[in-house]
Amino acid sequence: MTNERKIDIYERTIKFAVRAAKLVDILPRRQSAFEYGKQLIRASASIGANLQEADGALSRKDFLNKLGISRKEAKETNYWLILIKEVVKNTSPVCLTELNWLLNESREIKLILSKIINNTRANAGIGN
Repeated sequence: MTNERKIDIYERTIKFAVRAAKLVDILPRRQSAFEYGKQLIRASASIGANLQEADGALSRKDFLNKLGISRKEAKETNYWLILIKEVVKNTSPVCLTELNWLLNESREIKLILSKIINNTRANAGIGN
């Protein structure tokens, strides 16, 4: 993986977590949106946090473990975004536009992390 790509995924996860937090700030004041929003903030920030942990891994196994956790957090984030979209679907177009962007970005981040995991395993001769 080139250094440019490595930096890009870090920047993307930071931008993603910040946009997720900002979305929570503009959600309608409903208990369900509030509770799902708290989970979204935690999960979306955890993607990048675990990516940072992977960067400091002491072994390939540790690296793959941290990246796997990061990918799981991306999946979880996607889940919270879907729930939020369902409970606020009759709300402002700005919310829905941002939700759609976040849903797409969470899928792309998950795919990037999967690619890194698969390439690392293949280069190490490790099966899936």
